[in-house]
Amino acid sequence: PRSDCIAAEQLCLSDATCNATYRVLEHCALAKTRFLPLDHDSRVRCLHAELDLGNSSLLHCKCHRRMKRQEHCLRIFWTVHSSVTDGYFTLETSPYENPANEEHWKTDYNKLAALLSGKDCSQLAGDATNPCLKATHVCNLSKKCVRLRTDYASICTRGAGSEDMCDRRKCHRGLRNFFEKVPEDFTKRILFCPCQDELCGERRRKTIVPDCSFQYNTKPNCLWLLDSCLEDHICKSRLADFQQNCQPADTSPDGCSQPNHAACLQAYMGMIGTPMTPNYVSNSSVEVSLWCTCESSGNQKEKCDQILSMFESNRCL
Repeated sequence: PRSDCIAAEQLCLSDATCNATYRVLEHCALAKTRFLPLDHDSRVRCLHAELDLGNSSLLHCKCHRRMKRQEHCLRIFWTVHSSVTDGYFTLETSPYENPANEEHWKTDYNKLAALLSGKDCSQLAGDATNPCLKATHVCNLSKKCVRLRTDYASICTRGAGSEDMCDRRKCHRGLRNFFEKVPEDFTKRILFCPCQDELCGERRRKTIVPDCSFQYNTKPNCLWLLDSCLEDHICKSRLADFQQNCQPADTSPDGCSQPNHAACLQAYMGMIGTPMTPNYVSNSSVEVSLWCTCESSGNQKEKCDQILSMFESNRCL
């Protein structure tokens, strides 16, 4: 059975043989993170160390999106699976447990209905024409939702759009906090609210405060964005999860190779607050993209286009 990677690491470190193998893998993963070239013998030693883990719980461990010490857990996963990313940006396996196996976050709908019935008629009328406004009002009914939404909004708007640069790292952390700690019944409403007009669309596009979390003064190359992501354990993990759950398939009714489309939307939300944060491209469509370009990509243009198309031309998403 799959175990939590932190528990699996503790088990491994208590065994002399497993401990020695794991230390070799730590060296391999560190070299990879710092883009240090490994000679042929070192690469062989790394692959052998991964094979030597055999049926160790470390080889099959997973992490949870809402767990404490998530970064530590992900570091362990990528230490054991450092060979997965060899030579190409496609990450073959997600470090996250299948959503069906994770704790399901439930909303007390009776309490929610009672609170909604107490709203005045003018507010309800406004909600009817602007589903994104309604989603905000529903968020305001949850103390955790309104607190964490206010937290990231205040961080991300500080310095945005002015000569003072916003603190993008803190903004991203605030967004991740919101999407990880608030039940999805609230976060999905806010991010995926259905719009019929541009006023609603603008509110939806600005959900993540794009001036700080999404846009740079000039569009960077998508390959640079990918490199920034692969250097970060959380971003790399979210990208692996996105690639696994949002894999398009022409023969599937919903365009997804995986049968669970909700898992793709969850994986998309996981990308927000990382160096590869996506967003809506306009107020009048549901098209999403990364804030990057493939101009001046030279002989890596095809790889760059593939990165963009994961978001721009993805039938599953």
